[in-house]
Amino acid sequence: MQSQVRVDVHAVDPILRAGVVSHLRPRSEVRVLTPDDTEHAAVAIVVADRVNDDTIRQLRRARRDDGSTATVLVVGDIDDSELVDVVEAGVVAVLRRPEATADRLVAAIVGAARKEGTVPPDLLGRLLDQVGALQRGVLGPRGIAFNGLAAREIEVLRLVADGCDTSEIATRLAYSERTVKNVLHDITTRLQLRNRSHAVAYALRQGFI
Repeated sequence: MQSQVRVDVHAVDPILRAGVVSHLRPRSEVRVLTPDDTEHAAVAIVVADRVNDDTIRQLRRARRDDGSTATVLVVGDIDDSELVDVVEAGVVAVLRRPEATADRLVAAIVGAARKEGTVPPDLLGRLLDQVGALQRGVLGPRGIAFNGLAAREIEVLRLVADGCDTSEIATRLAYSERTVKNVLHDITTRLQLRNRSHAVAYALRQGFI
């Protein structure tokens, strides 16, 4: 039997919270936690009328500093720029309140617990357009990709994974040995990795190489 997803519900007022809780309590897929028992919530739901500074702060608090709690936003309405703001705040799923039936809400919660996203279809295409424009116009010309690694960093890690030492990497890529060492130092420092082997393992797990 599938275990229930533990859910913590936040709202701007008690009536909104009560409405969401009444949707969720009869559902076997989830267990709504009391306000005194939210420490181990797998998913936090934030219910708001609109996206503003208070909403963003609440989303960040609900997510927790270690990112252990996935966040779902249920909001009255949301536009393109606000969607970017809530994504930056770590939200996994977004539902408009008029569309948040019990079935859709539960599906979003279960998906969020698996780190699967839910976005209103009319906003998803525009979000992807913005992401593409950012990559083409800002990151790409600087040699940076959305995975957080520059093209030359990925090249260096691939050669490390192939067993090449510093001098061999420098020869193959026409870099100085100092440049290769600096690239590897930058990667391990920025991503808080212990050494070259850890950096290669990280890149493999993330699918970068």
